[in-house]
Amino acid sequence: MTAAPFHLVIIGNGIAGISCALTLRRLRPEARITIVSGESLHHYARTALMYVYMGHLRLADIKPYEDWFWRENQLDLVHTTATALHPAGQRVSLSNGLTLSYDALLLATGSESRFHDWPGQHLAGVQGFYNLSDLEALSRDIHGIRRGVVVGGGLIGIELAEMLHSRGIEPLLLVRDAHYWSSSLPPEEAALVDYQIKQNQIPVRYHTELREILGDAQGRVRAVRTTAGEEIACQWVGLATGVRPNLTLARTAPALETDQGILVDEYLKTTLPHVYAAGDCAQHRLPAAGEVPIEQLWYTGRMQGETVAHTIAGQPAPYRRGIWFNSAKFFNLEYQTYGRAPVAPTDGLSSFYWQHPMRQVALRIYFETSDSQAVTGFNALGLRLRHAVCEQWIRQRTPLTTVLARLAEANFDPEFFPRHEAAIVRAFNQQFPQQAIAIRPKRRLFF
Repeated sequence: MTAAPFHLVIIGNGIAGISCALTLRRLRPEARITIVSGESLHHYARTALMYVYMGHLRLADIKPYEDWFWRENQLDLVHTTATALHPAGQRVSLSNGLTLSYDALLLATGSESRFHDWPGQHLAGVQGFYNLSDLEALSRDIHGIRRGVVVGGGLIGIELAEMLHSRGIEPLLLVRDAHYWSSSLPPEEAALVDYQIKQNQIPVRYHTELREILGDAQGRVRAVRTTAGEEIACQWVGLATGVRPNLTLARTAPALETDQGILVDEYLKTTLPHVYAAGDCAQHRLPAAGEVPIEQLWYTGRMQGETVAHTIAGQPAPYRRGIWFNSAKFFNLEYQTYGRAPVAPTDGLSSFYWQHPMRQVALRIYFETSDSQAVTGFNALGLRLRHAVCEQWIRQRTPLTTVLARLAEANFDPEFFPRHEAAIVRAFNQQFPQQAIAIRPKRRLFF
């Protein structure tokens, strides 16, 4: 009798789950792989949902793989919801009444919008923005409205504001802090984002929080009341107050240890035999120094999915995130960050900041205050830096002056974008004349 092939069941078809499936298919071609998702049959790029809403892309455009790809690679897709875990029998119950047996199980259940039990948050026209159903609700509920209030000063908040603005709907932002995205941006960088917000004529209430949402006789939102006592008329409310790990399925197995997320070790193993977790839902028990226990980014989800596939395939590999990276776009302003780039000065760390006097362009370079002046991180707005170059400088503890002298090497696309290296070096020389750097002449091009 031929033994049944090794069976991996993956709950969730986001970037972590799909990265695991593709990696395991390469490592163990004979394995049976089943991917279960209640949200959509096919994997899609979650970060592109706003562009679908704005009409820049179609839903079909945000699927990285054609529909034939899954059958071609022998990946079984099951469009239903996993409802219960049965670790003793190594089975998963599904909402369609079936059960799946597994040799290994990956929980890649992602995140869900985080609300704060505000009065009125149940009203029609109140929602978060994370998945396809949120996109459908937004498309349905904004018809004919004049104003939407967006609560939250982070990435999703400004995305929602831009989305409403693209439809001619006035978005009003409520931000509890003194400036935009204060958990990640120093005041100077935040001021550039605020300029973009003002340029697009989007009103913002800083130092302001939501107190309650008011409804009309039909059970739909009609206004919000702020902590300042102001009542703001609106017909839609977006709660962009963050996300949290989706633990709905995890809670069906009491022996599966959870905290804010599903607790995992460095190999992304949970407390259940043959059960792993990766992506937004996973919480590292012992994150490395300077790292966070829950990483809710696209690229960390991809890395975790690829890493856990090696362990499932019998090639144990500890997860190592490496140099931190993130990027975003605030209307027309691009943003990149690499490495250690704290909001406020910290012991042993300083930064050099340059901003163009006329354009929305800025660069901050973080470095150690010790004699080495080793570069630890970058913030770039309105210009593009090469990921590999910045990562290499940080990893090799390159001195600040060396980085500035070689800054042109990090220019992502110098042929089509203005060059700012000379202006940046001049600004550094004015601030630190004792460390003045020679300015390299621009190379002339001959055709």
